[in-house]
Amino acid sequence: MAELPFTLDQLRILKAIVHEGSFKKAAESLYVTQPAVSLQIQNLEKQLEIAIFDRGGRKAQLTEAGKLLLKYCERILTQCDEACGAIEDLHNLKGGSLIIGASQTTGTYLMPRMIGLFRQKFPEVSVQLQVHSTRRTGWSVANGQIDLAIIGGQLPNELNELLHIIPYATDQLALILSQKHPLARMKELTKEDLYRLGFVTLDSQSTTRKVVDQLLKDSGLDVQRLRIEMELNSLEAIKNAVQSGLGAAFLPVVSIERELLAGTVHKPLVADLEVKRELKLISNPNRYTSRAAEAFTKEILPIFASDDSPIRRKLKE
Repeated sequence: MAELPFTLDQLRILKAIVHEGSFKKAAESLYVTQPAVSLQIQNLEKQLEIAIFDRGGRKAQLTEAGKLLLKYCERILTQCDEACGAIEDLHNLKGGSLIIGASQTTGTYLMPRMIGLFRQKFPEVSVQLQVHSTRRTGWSVANGQIDLAIIGGQLPNELNELLHIIPYATDQLALILSQKHPLARMKELTKEDLYRLGFVTLDSQSTTRKVVDQLLKDSGLDVQRLRIEMELNSLEAIKNAVQSGLGAAFLPVVSIERELLAGTVHKPLVADLEVKRELKLISNPNRYTSRAAEAFTKEILPIFASDDSPIRRKLKE
């Protein structure tokens, strides 16, 4: 082929149609007319000598050839974005952007502190935080939509081969009670004491609840014996319920630091029970690393990392 049978604009239009679900909505998102979008797709099909869309239904449906082209389309446009970012990085960090990902707890309680410090050092860098499930965050990093992320859950096996994954920090779960709870006077409880408590938890269908239950099981606790008094839809709601004396809860320490400092909850020790999980830093080794991402990794991540984290060790070398 002497010349490419498509242009970047045609690929952008193809991606927009699939993302928006129709030619009309794609045109609106790209700020062009619908006839212009239709003409570009017609020209693309003529140049490739294949049909890209099945025009039999109401919604724009890709043909088999269209689906194949879309895969390459997304990769090509991602590479173009990275090329533009790399050229922009030839300047300094007085500009540019950084997209960070995190799972729910980390994104809510830890990442805002990290981003605040980063913005103090590099105020002209635009920072975006995306908080999703571990699975969705992992795929976003693999697809080049997120520069780096910190996750607490398990990644799908297929992602383990695509991503660079390193241990970052330990996230510990702590038992908390109201300061007015009868057991709040005790510094240490037993596992049997826990089975006599009423608990406030997340909804049983939530991913975070399932992770917490598994961590408790792995730590030797019989989760089935815990008496659940109330299920709520957020960690903040659970904290408020505990402070109001509505039950006990197991929550990540990072989520209750403010309450512990203020003395609004009691955190007793539980004999022979240590519940913790490993937070991991993930990135895509096959993707260009922007100067903003490098600066965040070198300047901010070591501050919050565990002492034995490879990130902290590398900083000391």
